[in-house]
Amino acid sequence: MACNHRPPCLLAFFFFAAIASAQLSSTFYSTSCPLAIQTIRQAVRAAVAKEARMGASLLRLHFHDCFVNGCDGSVLLDDTPSFTGEKTAVPNNNSLRGFDVIDNIKSQVEAVCKQVVSCADILAVAARESVAALGGPPWTVQLGRRDATTASLDAANTEIPSPKSDLDDLISAYSKKGLSTTDMVALSGAHTIGQARCISFRDRIYNETSIDSSLATSRQSNCPSSGGGDDNLSPLDAVTCTLFDNFYFRNLVKKKGLLHSDQQLFGGGSTDSLVTTYSTNTARFFSDFAAAMVKMGNISPLTGTDGEVRLNCRKTN
Repeated sequence: MACNHRPPCLLAFFFFAAIASAQLSSTFYSTSCPLAIQTIRQAVRAAVAKEARMGASLLRLHFHDCFVNGCDGSVLLDDTPSFTGEKTAVPNNNSLRGFDVIDNIKSQVEAVCKQVVSCADILAVAARESVAALGGPPWTVQLGRRDATTASLDAANTEIPSPKSDLDDLISAYSKKGLSTTDMVALSGAHTIGQARCISFRDRIYNETSIDSSLATSRQSNCPSSGGGDDNLSPLDAVTCTLFDNFYFRNLVKKKGLLHSDQQLFGGGSTDSLVTTYSTNTARFFSDFAAAMVKMGNISPLTGTDGEVRLNCRKTN
C-alpha cells in the first residue's frame, strides 16, 4: 500500500521521530566529553567479564527504557512522592537488573566530565558495548539524548510486550513504536543471550503443544507447576547465555523457543520465513539487528533543552 494511505497519527509519529533523530549525532560528545565512550566501554567490559549475564541485562534495560515514552532514562528513576517509577511495573519488578552497574558507569563518566553525559545515552552505549562484549554486531550509536524528569508506571505496564504475547500483539506493539516486523524479529534475537524467570514460561512448558518435549521436560525440573519457584532462572536459548549468535532462531525452528512470544515467531505465521533466514544466515541477522537497534534508540528521545542531564541516574536533579 502506498505511504500516502498511512493514518495521520502514524505520519505524525515518523515526522517527529525524524526531527528527534536529526538532533542526535554519533559525535555529540567528541568535544564536550571525548573520553565518554571509552569510559563506558571499559566499565561494561569489566561488568560482563565478571558476569556474562550482565550483558543481556544491560541490553534489556535499554529496551525497556525506549519502549516506555522513548529513550529517556526514565526506567532508572526510583519512586518519589510525586510519581511512582517504572521499576515495580509487572515487566520490570524482580526482573530488570544492572542498575548498580549503570550507577558505577555514571560515576566514572562524571569523573571525566561533570554533568555532560545523560543516563539515557549511557544506557544506549552500554547496550551496544554489551552486545559487542558477547560477540555480537557493532552499530553506530546516535547520541545527545537527555534524561526525563518523571516516569510512568502505567506506561511500563501497558507498552512493554509480554512474554505471553501472540504474534499479532507483538507486531502491533512494535509498530506503535515505529518499528517494522523485521525489526521486531531481529530484536527478539537478543534472546540468544540472557535468562528468563520460571513465571514467564511456566504455562508454556506445562500446557502448550508447540514445544519440543525434551525442552519442556528439562525446564520443568527447575520450574515446578505449583508451589513456588517463580524466580528460578533458565537460559533463553536453551543452551547458553554467554554468546551472541543466531542460535535462538535455530531453536525456534526446532520448537525450542522458551517463551510463548518467542515461539510465536515460528509456527505458521508471517514471520516464519525471516526466522528461517536468520537461523542459517548469521550475517543477515547481525545486520538487521544492528539496524533495528539504531531505530529503537531513536524512539522519542528528549533533546535540546528538554529534560535534563542527571547527576544521579536514580533521581532527578
